[in-house]
Amino acid sequence: MRAAPTPVLLSSTPADLSPWISTLDSVAAAVGDIPGLLSLAVQAGRTWPQPGGGRTAVLWELLASVAAIDVAAARVFEPHLDATAILAQAGQPYPDFGPGPEGSQDEAWGVFAAEAPGAKLEALPAGTGAVLTGSKPWCSLAAHLDRAVVTAHTDDGGRAAFAVSLRHPGVACEQPQWIARGLREIPSGSVRFEQVPAFPLGGTGWYHSRPGFAWGGMGVAACWLGGAVGVARDYRDSLQAGSGTGREPDQVALAALGEVDRTLTAALQYLAWTAARLDDGTLGGGANQSTWSEAQRVRGTVAAAVERVLTLVGSNRGPGPLAFDEPYAKRMADLALYVRQHHGARDDAQLGRLTLKGDCPW
Repeated sequence: MRAAPTPVLLSSTPADLSPWISTLDSVAAAVGDIPGLLSLAVQAGRTWPQPGGGRTAVLWELLASVAAIDVAAARVFEPHLDATAILAQAGQPYPDFGPGPEGSQDEAWGVFAAEAPGAKLEALPAGTGAVLTGSKPWCSLAAHLDRAVVTAHTDDGGRAAFAVSLRHPGVACEQPQWIARGLREIPSGSVRFEQVPAFPLGGTGWYHSRPGFAWGGMGVAACWLGGAVGVARDYRDSLQAGSGTGREPDQVALAALGEVDRTLTAALQYLAWTAARLDDGTLGGGANQSTWSEAQRVRGTVAAAVERVLTLVGSNRGPGPLAFDEPYAKRMADLALYVRQHHGARDDAQLGRLTLKGDCPW
């Protein structure tokens, strides 16, 4: 019998998360099964907390716990939960696109907000809504999803968010040429829209200016950190297994485990502190501080912690597990790709510009 998954905790106790342990166990059983994971994500969207609602730490703990089980599973859960939060923030939960089960809570959602050279999605007014035409890049799992929140260029020169049905005949999901070794079951390609009806969400500029944009970015960081916890647990388990056969870890192996521990503990405590401030309204509440600068600090700090854990564990475990331990090799490859959503020095440069303007706590 498989042991129940161990949750990743920020400020809760294991008992606090006990209502969701069965969901985590179901995630562990569904690894690699995208329809099954999407069904679990839809269920989670009905009951899991939303950011800023008083239980942000619990939400981030659950996302991290899913990622600690399987990083790709977190890539299924996080966009759906982000979409439900966006719809609630816009005051438009589950828009009704027409007859049938449309508009219900039984649909799988994605969030497509990336931009890329040569790809442009445009929105033109149409009655009380809009129609979308053009292409959108980096649309993960688009062919498996029912609906999406997408951003598009508007006729006033800005960008706005829209809720759209991916089952409309004007939507064409390309077959991605996905050659990545990480997140192999989460292919990401372009989607073409041709006169597809869409519901506006919040108006031009709302998507990126709302506090929830920063909150969602920190939720992704929680997933990265959960993936790193999974890598660290693999490493600790390997050392314990070696001890059980008489091969005690040397000082170098123990030093690496100690650094992994303090790196992860510091990042987990930072996320817990941030979640508490988000819920009590003090996050970004200083005279010159913004929520987005806080998000950049969280994302950069977590990304650096993840990169360090990947380096420490990878160098100490060596090539053998990467070649012959499938769950470990998958976790390492998945996480290395996922954390690249942080743009490294470019994101730090954006934070530096904010800091130069005084948008910092020091």
